[in-house]
Amino acid sequence: MNELRISLIQSDIVWENKQKNLAHYGNLLKTIAGKSDLAVLPEVFSTGFSMHAEHLAEANDDLTISTLRSWAKEFGLAICGSFLAKSDSTKVFNRGFFITPEEDAFFYDKRHLFRMGEENEHFTSGNQKLIIPYKGWNIRLIICYDLRFPVWARNSNNEYDLLVCPANWPTSRSSVWKILLQARALENEAYVCGVNRIGIDGINVHHQGDSILLDFKANPVAETEQNLTSVVTGTIRKDALEDFRKKFPAWMDADRFEIL
Repeated sequence: MNELRISLIQSDIVWENKQKNLAHYGNLLKTIAGKSDLAVLPEVFSTGFSMHAEHLAEANDDLTISTLRSWAKEFGLAICGSFLAKSDSTKVFNRGFFITPEEDAFFYDKRHLFRMGEENEHFTSGNQKLIIPYKGWNIRLIICYDLRFPVWARNSNNEYDLLVCPANWPTSRSSVWKILLQARALENEAYVCGVNRIGIDGINVHHQGDSILLDFKANPVAETEQNLTSVVTGTIRKDALEDFRKKFPAWMDADRFEIL
């Protein structure tokens, strides 16, 4: 598939209230049924960035993911974001998900935990990259704070075409958010999609959104308005990406890093 339609779903998150958030985001997704191939939600869209993970975390077959599977099938699109997850043990994770219209589910546990918000004291870090094959595209999923770490996001030998980053990124560092998204697009010669929440969360942190889809030259393909609930869709092209990689093959001279 040469073209891929990507929808940025930017909105507020009701603090620690799964039922309200699921109902709200379900209504937003309904508006793009049949009009998009991939919808990207903010980080921890069903709860907010709460450290009460022991009470809010779910297994992969509980309410949040079961609901996402039904949405993906009903609306005919893939859905990506993150939620608070738990394993069979006492470990909890900030877990990325990618659910296809066929209800296939892919998961990624956030690698870099935000110690300034004590995320590292409540969650377990993941150590596995995730690249999802979808409609002829290879899609890499990272989460929020991961964006600051270019070695982790390195696109070795063009292994991915699109980097997706759901986030709860605060207004106080909004300029950093924009710069890092642009940097990841340029250095990895890939499309980049960052979707951030808006509103004030349960610990009084303000978020302004600034969700954006960038091309491989860091030019905006689609972007939201600040501080507004938005559903914006942009289309990316595989042939344009491949042509650029042939004409400007900086990836061939990239340093090789090993992730330990």
